[in-house]
Amino acid sequence: MHPVACTEERHSSQILAIFNEAIANSTALYDYKPRTPESMVTWFATKRANGFPVIGIEDDSGKLLGFASYGTFRAFPAYKYTVEHSVYVEKDSRGFGLGRKLLEAIVAKAEEQGMHLLVGAIDLDNSVSIALHKRLGFEHCGTIKQAAFKFGRWLDLAFLQKTLATPLQPVDG
Repeated sequence: MHPVACTEERHSSQILAIFNEAIANSTALYDYKPRTPESMVTWFATKRANGFPVIGIEDDSGKLLGFASYGTFRAFPAYKYTVEHSVYVEKDSRGFGLGRKLLEAIVAKAEEQGMHLLVGAIDLDNSVSIALHKRLGFEHCGTIKQAAFKFGRWLDLAFLQKTLATPLQPVDG
């Protein structure tokens, strides 16, 4: 297994499959309908336009086992040093430490790019993800109760954050 910078050409369909499995079978994504291949064109274009990374882990055959990325936290200029990240591991690859490797990689990339705060929005019932984030220095900073409705029930959304020492010289504007 080795980390890779994901590309649209090579990884779009594999990322789409991971997304759609999560939509259909979990509360990792608060979405109802599977995403389309066309949605990945926009997703990757947004990542490229903003310089947001998409880091994956592949097996020796080139199969994508998981990926992590981040994007805009809120669309106001003063939030430019804050990003919301996500980590997804393919269903048959969970439980082998890939989530940790991906989260460590995305934190390192955020530091490299001069970000200051990573925010994870995690379903409160996802105790595995919350525990992983806490082990890597994220702090619980709030919960929005009944933030979403999926699978016939209300879902609570926990926010976890990790403050980085970067950027070294933040600026307004």
